[in-house]
Amino acid sequence: MNKYNSEGYLDLTPYYALSKIRSEGFRPLVYICSPYRGEVEENVKNARAFSRFAVDKNAIPFAPHLLFPQFMDDDNDKERDLAMFMNSIFLRKCQEIWVLDGYISEGMQEEIKLAEKYRKTIRYFTLEEVLD
Repeated sequence: MNKYNSEGYLDLTPYYALSKIRSEGFRPLVYICSPYRGEVEENVKNARAFSRFAVDKNAIPFAPHLLFPQFMDDDNDKERDLAMFMNSIFLRKCQEIWVLDGYISEGMQEEIKLAEKYRKTIRYFTLEEVLD
C-alpha cells in the first residue's frame, strides 16, 4: 500500500482507510506477471506456483497467461495481440502487479511498462521465494 497519491504527494487519509480495510479481510487483486512462451510447460507450472504463493500471501491472483491460452492461440499474432490488449485492461483493474524476477520476456516488459504508466505497485519475487 502506498502512502503517496498518483501525483506523488503524501496522502495519509486514504492510506489509513485502506490499511483498516486490509486489516479487516481485504485481499488485493494482483496481476501475476511471469513468462509464458518458450518452455511453456515449465512456465505454466511456475505461474501456477506463483498464483498459489499470492493466495498464501492473502492476495487474489489473476494470471491471464494461465487463462487465455485455454481458448486463444498464442502462436497466432492477431490472437496474441488481442490477448495482450485484454491483459492491459485487467492490469488496470488490479491493485498491484507481481513479477517473477529472473527472465523478463518481451510480453512481461510491456506489462511492467504499463504498470509503471498507471502507477501500480510493482513487486518482484524470485522463483526460490515462490517455491519455498
